[in-house]
Amino acid sequence: MALQVYLPWTSTWSATGLLEPAEDIHFCLTLIRAGQAAAGYFHQGKLLDHKVFRAYMVRQKQGKSQFKYLKTNGKSRAASRIRLVETSHFFKEIHQRLQIYNSQYPLNFWGLGCAKTMWPLLFDQRETPLLESKTLRLIELPYPFKKASFEEFQILEYRLKQFHLLISSSGHELIHSILDETPEDEEGFW
Repeated sequence: MALQVYLPWTSTWSATGLLEPAEDIHFCLTLIRAGQAAAGYFHQGKLLDHKVFRAYMVRQKQGKSQFKYLKTNGKSRAASRIRLVETSHFFKEIHQRLQIYNSQYPLNFWGLGCAKTMWPLLFDQRETPLLESKTLRLIELPYPFKKASFEEFQILEYRLKQFHLLISSSGHELIHSILDETPEDEEGFW
């Protein structure tokens, strides 16, 4: 894949083929990093409600979250048990907030910024499953983020209203080959 174009989330294609603002868009964004998360409700691209979650999940000296470390060893120490309980509580809190958004608002889709290794913890809430990982309403965020916070939501609020273009290395080569083949009189076209 050479190019990927992401359209603004608050826009839709009209019957004439033009991009127009959507009439009534409701969506939820969830940003999850090990030990911190943020969930927010957006209406027409404006952040109306958000909550930030924090938990003691990361091993201090190794910098690795306990549930990733769990596959190898380290289940018997008191601190590791505390981190595992905190992890479970952390994802339950996130899930409860998402349940509130789902019940109170007519959500069109969900945006998720989360490492794939954490998806089982988010989607395996047995009592009331909210979403499945393969649903069409779930959109992975194409934007990197450093921490799950209110500041990141403000940046995302701006970015989701814009076009976003991702170009791979083969895409760069393709663009340069097209530009090199362009005659001198058509150079103003680009």
